[in-house]
Amino acid sequence: MLVVGAKGFAKEVLEVIMEQDDLKKLVFYDDINRNKKKLFNEFSILNTVKQVEEFFDKVDNRFTIGIGNPELRKKMYDKFSSKGGVFTSVISANITVGSFDIELKNGINILPGARISNSVCIGKGSLIYYNVVITHDCKIGAFVEIAPNVTVLGRVIIGNNCSIGANTTILPDIVIGNNVVIGAGSVITKSIPDSVMVVGVPGKIIKRIN
Repeated sequence: MLVVGAKGFAKEVLEVIMEQDDLKKLVFYDDINRNKKKLFNEFSILNTVKQVEEFFDKVDNRFTIGIGNPELRKKMYDKFSSKGGVFTSVISANITVGSFDIELKNGINILPGARISNSVCIGKGSLIYYNVVITHDCKIGAFVEIAPNVTVLGRVIIGNNCSIGANTTILPDIVIGNNVVIGAGSVITKSIPDSVMVVGVPGKIIKRIN
């Protein structure tokens, strides 16, 4: 498998892959620090798209994204899917998932301690960090980043390409638009339109974003 990224969140993904003992064909990708050839002096780092294409063709065409930013996750998905890669989820075994009506789409990363209830959909390429709680009847869009210790209560809908800061609580029946950034520690008590930044208790819009 190829992990796109070789810093930061890629190291968290590595730990989940180690749970699955799937290290024999594991490589990372970093085209910014081209002089770096190994992660932790053990795992090879590819530095060019040509190397990735060869890896997909000859070794393993699966890839996941070791980057947290929703916009970059979407860009990397487009880039490596176009090179023949198969977008693959990396999900910790140390999570709790409901028994009924669960839809986890491809390319998801879920880290240990997450709790996901029944009737939940998590969209393509989304990232669920440590100890996130998503309760019943919630729908999470594509390429959403949910930081540690976030609580998403019943019947919440979160749009695509959103970033939810650590320790945020989203109250029931809230609808959050696309391309929304919510600051850490916020409490969201009202629905939020597209393309805004929200912070505070209760959460308030502080600016529009592109």
